[in-house]
Amino acid sequence: MITFKDFEKVDIRVGKIIEVLDFPEARKPAYKLKIDFGGELGTKKSSAQIVSNYSKEELLGKQVLAVVNFPPRQIGPFMSEVLTLGVPDKNNEVVLINPGSDVPLGGKLY
Repeated sequence: MITFKDFEKVDIRVGKIIEVLDFPEARKPAYKLKIDFGGELGTKKSSAQIVSNYSKEELLGKQVLAVVNFPPRQIGPFMSEVLTLGVPDKNNEVVLINPGSDVPLGGKLY
């Protein structure tokens, strides 16, 4: 079990996907995302295995939730700076978590 104080250490923020690129070097099909978190955090990169459920076009402008205070992680030739959050669908493919309505960028989950 973790405490509420432990949970508060995880910084989950709202960002908007502003660029989506193919990631052919990934072991599993994935996209390279550039996500805008607004003024304080700016733009960060993430890799996401979401090609089964999303086209590049439908991802542009989509708001997502991401953990922004994990250390960067090298994924092949790509450095992922944030963990974009999702949950599995009935086929065990990732469905992104988003706020459900347009909210200010950089907003913290609490």
